Amino acid sequence: MNTVPAFRAEDARPLNFPIPPNVHAETVVSVRHYTDRLFSFRVTRPQSLRFRSGEFVMIGLPNAEKPVFRAYSVASPAWDDELEFFSIKVPDGPLTSELQKIQPGDTVLIRPKATGTLVLDALTPAKRLFMISTGTGVAPFASLLRDPETYEKFEQVILTHTCRDRAELVYGQELVANLENDPLIGELTRGRVRLYNSTTREPSERMGRITALISSGKFYEDLGIERLNPETDRVMICGSMHMLRDVKELVEGLGFVEGSLSSPASFVVERAFVG
Repeated sequence: MNTVPAFRAEDARPLNFPIPPNVHAETVVSVRHYTDRLFSFRVTRPQSLRFRSGEFVMIGLPNAEKPVFRAYSVASPAWDDELEFFSIKVPDGPLTSELQKIQPGDTVLIRPKATGTLVLDALTPAKRLFMISTGTGVAPFASLLRDPETYEKFEQVILTHTCRDRAELVYGQELVANLENDPLIGELTRGRVRLYNSTTREPSERMGRITALISSGKFYEDLGIERLNPETDRVMICGSMHMLRDVKELVEGLGFVEGSLSSPASFVVERAFVG
């Protein structure tokens, strides 16, 4: 794991291509590489950008006449002065093959509109909120976990994060570990957030897909909690296509109903991906 030194004004680099109209050109502030597959980065925030915690924006690089844009969930909360993102590295990806090389001072392009289905307003009130994630799907939950509104609407939050290897779990572990020390929401989170990690390749305390762990009952036994119940619980799902499909089928089988901003209900799914 390594962290690239933070941005200094003198580090800003000139652009090789013109900025497309109606696009924000923002400066990379810091970069951190967790593994050879995962990294996070922070950029300056456009003054006019407004978003709900859990939403995504379209990101590109000024490296072509017609830049490639991909959807990235904003990992920072809506009140943050900067924008944080958590990304996978795809060697032949049209965007991430280049994005993984960014350094402080580089420019990232951001389209001005944020959107997405993984927002609190798409859920009806309940006691517990389950955030089910794999890989970089933890990013929108990094935003929601640092939003005071989450704790106004739910008594308890349970974040699950499943990755291939233990090193890929570090981002989520540090996120949750730092919540209670957060000056804005620390007191709100105390004793109310639980993290449930599992791996699918490297041996660890918990092995297996989250759907298998839930279906077998091990998930509930490990945490010492009641089983998922649409009367008391709400579920947010973000990650790989297979996981989205499987968890959606699992919760629908338990009586959960997919919600939206126009019709809030008991679970929501995010289908925006990077590549």
